[in-house]
Amino acid sequence: MDVLSEVLREVRLTGALYFDVSAGAPWVATTPGSANICGAVMPGFEHVMAFHILLEGHAWVQLAGEPQPSVHLQVGDGVIIARGDAHSLSSEPGKHGAAQIEMYRRPVGTSLPYVLREFGGTGEKTRFACAFFGCEVRPYNPVFEAMPRLFSFRGDSAAGAATLALIRTALGESQSPRAGGEAIIARTSELMFLHAVRQYIDDLAPESRGWLAALRDPQIGTALRLMHSRPSEPWTLDALAREAGLSRTTLSERFGAVVGMTAMQYLSNWRLQIAAGLLSTQRTSIGRIATEVGYDSQASFNRAFKRQVGMPPGAWRRKKLAQNTD
Repeated sequence: MDVLSEVLREVRLTGALYFDVSAGAPWVATTPGSANICGAVMPGFEHVMAFHILLEGHAWVQLAGEPQPSVHLQVGDGVIIARGDAHSLSSEPGKHGAAQIEMYRRPVGTSLPYVLREFGGTGEKTRFACAFFGCEVRPYNPVFEAMPRLFSFRGDSAAGAATLALIRTALGESQSPRAGGEAIIARTSELMFLHAVRQYIDDLAPESRGWLAALRDPQIGTALRLMHSRPSEPWTLDALAREAGLSRTTLSERFGAVVGMTAMQYLSNWRLQIAAGLLSTQRTSIGRIATEVGYDSQASFNRAFKRQVGMPPGAWRRKKLAQNTD
């Protein structure tokens, strides 16, 4: 069981390469907060994350409201704005600009990415690409919850080199359109995200905490794989500890310290996420879905689901089916 791959699939991570920008200094490009553009760039998703990678030149990245630039990007470096903050890329530190919301409204029949040339001034040239990733954050998205507001990856790393190669492949497809090109660009964007997250995991300090750090912990990672591979099994802490090769006490303490919640709470959250996907895509009865994900009764499932997302599963289903038919 590849836990990270399964989670990204269940939260419906979907990517789109949106802009291919060439700018001359001085320049500044401001991306609005995700709540303002999610419906335009990723219709049908709860949340959108922005991704930028430098192809030529250099750039500074600054989150809105932060007094200092967060990251200085060189060729091959990239950054993911995971929490949806408004932010700016610029040729100089401290530059800000007004966001142009209309740029993110994709006219029907147009293809991505948008190519922006002669942007900014006449000075040093910079080229960068921007992608967006849509995903679900409810009932439970452990990747989203574990990611910082902003994280960057280096172009001189193996993951950075692979990501740069992927973005160039995607841009090549957009410049010379062929059959299947849009699918290649979309899948390539998602691979870029995965490479960046893998590098983030590799770069975490040994004492790091959180779900992403737990993936590389041999014993806690084993417990996660067990729950993800058999989520409907009537797990108890004793049974999980036994299969993970730990004592009940050790598993309880280590899981809580690393992941930030109990193993049983994590299992409950993940079952609800699976159930949400089934509710959104299938006409199966709510009672049957409750059984499939490991609940003893529909009533207990209904209570847990409403507590987590703020609405009962039937209302969730109606909302998602309506979005899917818009």
